[in-house]
Amino acid sequence: MILRGAQVARFLRKPEKGTGGALIFGEDAARVSDARALLIRALAGEGAEEEMRIARVTPSDLRDTPSIISDELRATGFFPGPRVVHVDGITETQAKPVLAAVADRAEGDAALVVTAGNLKKGSKIRKAFEAHPSLYAVALFDDPMTGEELTAAMADAGVEATAEGRAALEALAVELTPGAVRQVLEKVALYADGPADAEAVRLMAPATVDAEADAAILAAAEGRVAEIGPLVRRLAAQGVTPVTLVIGATRHFQMMHGAAAGAGSAWGRHRDAAQRQARAWGARRIEAALAVLMDADLTLRSASKAPQMPVAERALLRLASMAGRG
Repeated sequence: MILRGAQVARFLRKPEKGTGGALIFGEDAARVSDARALLIRALAGEGAEEEMRIARVTPSDLRDTPSIISDELRATGFFPGPRVVHVDGITETQAKPVLAAVADRAEGDAALVVTAGNLKKGSKIRKAFEAHPSLYAVALFDDPMTGEELTAAMADAGVEATAEGRAALEALAVELTPGAVRQVLEKVALYADGPADAEAVRLMAPATVDAEADAAILAAAEGRVAEIGPLVRRLAAQGVTPVTLVIGATRHFQMMHGAAAGAGSAWGRHRDAAQRQARAWGARRIEAALAVLMDADLTLRSASKAPQMPVAERALLRLASMAGRG
């Protein structure tokens, strides 16, 4: 079954009983990442990360062990409780092992959550999830956050708003990506004293820092290690969150991967740089880079007490080091 629009928000927070998992896909890496985190939490419950009930599989894992998804679905965890197998950043070139796991999945296996970029209607992976009786295909398009999604995001962040504050948030939701709206809500929750009014929302709206965030990501992709520290410190001073930085890097490296694997072309104002970087890195090294970013993203969203911005900075430095080995 395929889910869209308002169906998605309800499903991600409270999947139907007997749900075996889902494919989450779309061009906005931030939206896909947020949706993945919500669904894994709903399927596995609290404490799953600490109890090692989440198994992560990368495209490079599939290349080395094509049966790894099916193996993980049937594995028994050390701790009791529901398990989730998460397969990140899949393209049609990795369709075969994913299709085999979908076909083999049986009742009692772990839940399966697969994330991907934009998949066309003819995608074999998409068709397999749509046709499966207990799996779902979740399509995330570049639409503004709906009123229902905004209400749910406010509840998640613990934000209350006056009528004027709600109107200001709705206006922001039209202009910003859902991920950016959630970051605004996190700031409002931290600094607002009581229900947020329009002025509180305005003060927490993001500054224009895209250029410096892009500069840090491009420096990592091109191996310019010395530039990363100063750029990250400036971004932190401007209020950019580590999750935003990691998601931006993930989006850029996913674009590089599509170009390197022949599954798509680069887009946006840095498309020429991304095409050049894709040729220099090659698909395998980009997949290793995406695994580094996935680990950083999961650490930032977990209950880890590790300082957050250093986690993002270390990830970018590792990428820059990998670029230098090309």
